[in-house]
Amino acid sequence: MSYIDGFVIAVPTANKQKFIDHARLLDPIFLELGATRVVEGWGDDVPDGKQTDFRRAVQAKPDETVVFSWIEWPDKATRDAGMDAMMKDPRMSPENNPMPFDGMRMIFGGFVPVVTLQT
Repeated sequence: MSYIDGFVIAVPTANKQKFIDHARLLDPIFLELGATRVVEGWGDDVPDGKQTDFRRAVQAKPDETVVFSWIEWPDKATRDAGMDAMMKDPRMSPENNPMPFDGMRMIFGGFVPVVTLQT
């Protein structure tokens, strides 16, 4: 069964191209390590909620855009091995590829799909 890692971050809007460049360097590594798909979604219609919302979840500032991303894996075992290898990969080092956002405000989690529909 497939497995999904989901991420929400706040990226300074002025760093959009830096974020894209960062993702283009980093995301192929996930594919090398067994992921089947990586999606980076730049916030376009992210409304403020009455009790909570994406912006509050990552403490986004007025000059930041919320990014919603996910990585699809064939199964959790592949994901666990891939993420372990990723953390040891020198290409992940902040010195080699600094994050153009505050990683301390990132929210993330692993998910088992329970309903999947496709056309």
